[in-house]
Amino acid sequence: MKRVIPKLLTWYQNSHRELPWRDTRNPYFIWVSEIILQQTRVDQGLNYYYRFVEKFPTISNLADATEQEVLIIWQGLGYYARARNMQFAAKQIVNEFNGEFPSHIKDILTLKGIGEYTAAAIASFAFQQPFPAIDGNVKRVTARFFGINAPINTRAFFQNAQNLLEEAIPNDCPDLFNQAMIELGALICLPTKPKCDICPLAELCFALHHNEIDSLPVVISKTKAKQVFLHFFSLEVLDSIVLHKRPSSGIWGGLYEFPSIESDSIDLPDYSSFLSDKFGIPKSSAPLKIKEVKHLLTHQNIHATLWEIKLNPAHFIINSSFYLVKKNELFNFPIHKLMLKFVT
Repeated sequence: MKRVIPKLLTWYQNSHRELPWRDTRNPYFIWVSEIILQQTRVDQGLNYYYRFVEKFPTISNLADATEQEVLIIWQGLGYYARARNMQFAAKQIVNEFNGEFPSHIKDILTLKGIGEYTAAAIASFAFQQPFPAIDGNVKRVTARFFGINAPINTRAFFQNAQNLLEEAIPNDCPDLFNQAMIELGALICLPTKPKCDICPLAELCFALHHNEIDSLPVVISKTKAKQVFLHFFSLEVLDSIVLHKRPSSGIWGGLYEFPSIESDSIDLPDYSSFLSDKFGIPKSSAPLKIKEVKHLLTHQNIHATLWEIKLNPAHFIINSSFYLVKKNELFNFPIHKLMLKFVT
């Protein structure tokens, strides 16, 4: 591979996208960008990056913020554990590293929410250390260039790719090499219809010369998405509405939503006991269907229905994890994308 690295770097310098985290050696800004770009497209993540670093310009600012402040900035990005882990890691940096982002990759890996790729990316981009940063784009480029037949999401594949890239990465510009490999996968070595005719690695690419572009990388079939049916209740008490705070772990952890129940179909199940037990709502209260939406997650296809019930304050109680908030204050609370489909 070393023979074509000059072509790769020249291509990158002439063709890469201008992105703000590529113009800095600040490990905090690089870290923020890398966490945002997990499970998020660059065009979607860019505005979130600007908002995040404007709201929390330093590690200390992030460490001192409330969870609600962090989740509101993150709102709409999904995978909210990323934001909570970042804040936890910011506190680690303040408490264990005197507020200075650690420069050694072993120390970086001790931070919550940081795995091998992110640690290598920060180490190379911020500190010029020769660790290959192997994300999904780099896996695809590496599988095709070297002809690696192990399934792409296995440890065997990762170890093979890491060994080959450790031999190839230049000590004098590891950041450029990693950025170039990532950019090549994003712009040229695409999952389908890669642009092999303009690829700087084409000269020595195994897949191209062995007619295996369509068979590499080897991908194991994904698990079929589960169909989930949720029924949400907009419980209105005069000028207020009920919100439920989800547990900190699991899907949409720590975010707010309308009270809900799950069923086996799109049809409304028996809801009366749930509303009566939680809120003291008379079982005779009939909900009005407001909206039906579909929401697709990685492993779930959610079919959600919003029902409205207007309540008499005299027939209403509130339990822990539920909050009665003014309607005009709804957007002061971090809510997930499915909720946004109901209220916007």
